[in-house]
Amino acid sequence: MQEQKLHSWKNKKTFKRSYEANNGNFSPMRVARMRAAMQRYIDNGWAPGIVTLVHHRGQEHVEVMGTMAFNDNAPMKRDTIFRLASMTKPITAVAAMILVEECRLRLEDPVDEWLPELKDRKVLRTIDSQLDDTVQANRPITLRDLFTFRSGYGEVAFISPTCPMQRAMAEAQLPLTEWIFPGSQDEFMKRLGNLPLAFQPGERWLYHMSAEILGVLISRVAGQSLGQFLHDHIFEPLGMKDTGFYVPEVKIDRLPTCYGTDIKTGKLVVLDEARGGQVSQPPQFEAGAGGLVSTIDDMAAFALMMLHKGSYGQKRILSRPSIQLMTLDQITAEQKSSSPFFASFWDTRGWGLGLGVTTKDTDLGEFAGRFGWDGAFGTSWYVDPKEELVGVLMIQRRPDVLKLAPITHDFWASAYQLIDD
Repeated sequence: MQEQKLHSWKNKKTFKRSYEANNGNFSPMRVARMRAAMQRYIDNGWAPGIVTLVHHRGQEHVEVMGTMAFNDNAPMKRDTIFRLASMTKPITAVAAMILVEECRLRLEDPVDEWLPELKDRKVLRTIDSQLDDTVQANRPITLRDLFTFRSGYGEVAFISPTCPMQRAMAEAQLPLTEWIFPGSQDEFMKRLGNLPLAFQPGERWLYHMSAEILGVLISRVAGQSLGQFLHDHIFEPLGMKDTGFYVPEVKIDRLPTCYGTDIKTGKLVVLDEARGGQVSQPPQFEAGAGGLVSTIDDMAAFALMMLHKGSYGQKRILSRPSIQLMTLDQITAEQKSSSPFFASFWDTRGWGLGLGVTTKDTDLGEFAGRFGWDGAFGTSWYVDPKEELVGVLMIQRRPDVLKLAPITHDFWASAYQLIDD
């Protein structure tokens, strides 16, 4: 019944497609090619609506197509608000780098002073050890460890999905799959502090958890909520008026339904509704690893700030050296070989301070020096400094398997083919 409801739009004569485009000075033929590539995902029922933005050396193309939900004729709009999921991570990293520039934090300093729950860490003897089979940590966790996802905490399911550590994290409602932790930041740190590290600090890259810890650290150092710090230091200066940790009631009609495929049945299901959903009210835990919502234009402003080495218009968020440092690959070849993630991920990718970095020219859309990140619900943003290119893809459909969805690859291929100089 649910599947029939979700797909009923295909047979409705009243179904409407919505286009809102600003082609800039791009080739009309190449713009049409990009539009056709994105439209296929609406026509085949993979996503109800899509918003894309490409900015290249002053030219900008925005495309808005489809609807807010499969069973709803309300059109997708340019100001639609999307769940960013892991696209939150680079924003949190920028916030932490602001504190580094203010000399309130230092990259090599231990974080024990602000996160006492992480003092005197024990480390699992092996990843499959019982939780009491530990050794002493060689050193404290540093801020650099959090930035580079080498704190020793993270998604151990990529390495050993049935190990005792993974089971304990699940019982504590800490893994990425819980989205979002259902408690306060103090409770989050307490539960995390009750668990040993999976690996020694600085030893391996583990996805996700370090960014959550970084969000808590920012809040404690700043003496205010993470959301307020982000608003004051990033969102307000950049004019990101629709970005935050929830969608207020007055804007709720701008939040689309979020979909995914049920792993057991293979059927399309609703993951999160707009009204009454996960982001329809202020969260108790402001998740620095995946809790933000935003619009295409807000994310473009953030990306353009990163492209312009920390400045946007008359506002400077970070210095040029900070952006340069953040976008350098920090992970060694040895660490990449012992840190499983998506298939072949490390062949062309690295990790800087809180964001992904492309390390090889391998595909149309994969060029060395490109940086940014993607979100679990289909969102994606990257900056290519060499080409002076910014791209943002906004959808609300979780990929069917644990890798980037084909639409993500097609968007970036389409973005780069727009370049004609």
